[in-house]
Amino acid sequence: MIVCGSNDKTVCIWDAVTGSLIKKLEGHNGPVWSVAFSHDSTMIVSGSDDKTVCIWDAVTGSLIRKLEGPNGPVWSVAFSHDSTMIVSGSDDKTVCTLDAVTGSLIRKLEGHNDSVYSVAFSHDSTMILSGSHDKTVCIWDAVTGSLIRKLEGHNGPVWSVAFSRDSTMIVSGSDDKNVFIWDGVTGSLIRKLEGHNDHVKSVAFSADGLHVVAYYYGGVNYMWSIADPSKPPVRAPQLFTGHQAITSNYILNTESNQIIHKTSNGQETLLCYLPDLGSSISYVTQSDAKLTFGTTEGDIYILDFAPLINTYFT
Repeated sequence: MIVCGSNDKTVCIWDAVTGSLIKKLEGHNGPVWSVAFSHDSTMIVSGSDDKTVCIWDAVTGSLIRKLEGPNGPVWSVAFSHDSTMIVSGSDDKTVCTLDAVTGSLIRKLEGHNDSVYSVAFSHDSTMILSGSHDKTVCIWDAVTGSLIRKLEGHNGPVWSVAFSRDSTMIVSGSDDKNVFIWDGVTGSLIRKLEGHNDHVKSVAFSADGLHVVAYYYGGVNYMWSIADPSKPPVRAPQLFTGHQAITSNYILNTESNQIIHKTSNGQETLLCYLPDLGSSISYVTQSDAKLTFGTTEGDIYILDFAPLINTYFT
C-alpha cells in the first residue's frame, strides 16, 4: 500500500500493485503535511495544519482517534517501531510523544527555539530525532523525554532527519543546501555531503545503511555511498519538461514521453511510450523493474517492466 496526505485535507491509500485508490480518509480540517504507516501496516498516522494528529485503521479506513496534543500546525509524524507510540513535530516548537493505544499525550519535549519540521524514532524506539527551523537537530530519550544532545552546524532550517537502522549514524538535510552525517552516539559531525546547489527537503538511509539519499527542492535526488566516501554522488531521477530522468536501468524522457531501457554494457533500447503527461511529472523512483512517478496534479503511476525485461533483455 501507498499512503499520501494532501492540501485537500484528505489522506489517500492506494494499492501499490494495481495503482487503484483503496480509500480516501476524511477527518482533518486543514492540509495534511505528514503521514506514516505503523510498522505492522495496520494503522496510519497523519499530521495536519489543523493542529491535530489522526490515527486511522489502514484496513477499514475508519478514524480510530483524533489527538490534540500539539498547539500548532503539525509538520511531521511517525510511529515507534513497536507501534505503541507516536511522535509529532509542530509549529509550537515542541516535539510531542503520544500513546497510540489510548491517544493520550505522554509528554512535550521542549528544547527547540522554532518550528519542528521533522521527527523520527530510532529503530529500537529508545530515541527520538527532531529537526527544526532553528537550524538544529535534537536527540531525545524516548522514555524519559530528556534532551540527550543538540547537534549544531547547519546554517538554515533543518527540513528532514533520519536514523540509520543501527542508530549509529544520523542524517540531516537543510535549507543551507547541505546534507550532514552525524555520529549517533557522540553527536560529532562525521561528513558533509555535497551534491546539488539547492535546498534539501528530505533525507533517508538505505535499509543496509550503506547509502544516503537526499531530495532537493525542484525534484533533484542524489545518492551517496557511506561505505566508500571516495565515490562521487549519483544523481537519481529528476524530471522537468525537456529533461531526462535517469535511474540505473531506465531513461525517462519527459519531452518525447519515451522510456528507454539501459543494459549493463550501456546499450539503450526503446521500451515503450508514456501517455502525454507533459510537464506534470514531478518525481520518479526505481525499485527493481518498476518505475514509480508522481505528477503535480496529484496522480501516482507505477509501471512494471518485468515481463518486457524478462522477454527481451535476458
